[in-house]
Amino acid sequence: MFFQPSVGLSGLAGWAALERSSARQQETFERSPELIRNIDYFNENISSVTSAEELVNDRRLLTVALGAFGLGDEINKRGFVLKMLEEGTENSDAFANRFNDPRYRSFVEAFGFGNIANGSSVLLQSFRDDIVSRYKTLEFERAVGEVDNDMRLALNFKREIVDIAAGNNDTTAWFQIMGQLPLRELVSTALNIPSEVSALDVDRQQEIFADKANQILGSSSPKAFEDPDVVNELVRRFFLVRQAQSGPSASTPGFSALSVLQNNGLGLSANINLFLSQA
Repeated sequence: MFFQPSVGLSGLAGWAALERSSARQQETFERSPELIRNIDYFNENISSVTSAEELVNDRRLLTVALGAFGLGDEINKRGFVLKMLEEGTENSDAFANRFNDPRYRSFVEAFGFGNIANGSSVLLQSFRDDIVSRYKTLEFERAVGEVDNDMRLALNFKREIVDIAAGNNDTTAWFQIMGQLPLRELVSTALNIPSEVSALDVDRQQEIFADKANQILGSSSPKAFEDPDVVNELVRRFFLVRQAQSGPSASTPGFSALSVLQNNGLGLSANINLFLSQA
């Protein structure tokens, strides 16, 4: 079985505690017998896989392969995964390229079964090391999420956002943020963007995300997320908004202010903005 991470408090206080202890907890998690067995099996068997079909048909290998890209929920969609792998990413209309979520493309590119130019990477030690490292990190995040999913969202955001911000133009970066549901949930919550926005045209959605970021963070560009202070501020807002949405407790920072705001006759959005301006 896997080691169960300890989160303790929820909300911003719990996040601060997790940040202090996450390195130590991940080290303990990586000694979990089941995790070690999965990694050993992957290292011993992946180099003998010669096709996408062989990978998909070996559930233990596929568990590590998908888990390394945060796609563990797709483990039972064998036909879906096989189609992605076999079509590769070299053609613009390939199956993996049709998703806004870049995790699918990254997964297919890494294994390379459907790409002619470089082919499969499974024989490379560097490839195996990278997949195992990814798997350890994302499985730890998954385990944290089983205790408190908001903590998992924050860990995922801090890990993903800098590369997205640095590696894309503004429009593409916003599309990737909006397309990855975990990132979208954290960012839209922190920026107080209502869920109804998802029904709008995607270009209009991108404008709304950029406008809200400019209002709250002082920049409409995702490049701002290359600054650790901006990343930390957005995570802070995320947890404070979550606390405001669920109602204050005695351990909530600004408990007295939130208690007053709950009874002031204003809407939730106005209460959240007023609270955050004082937090």
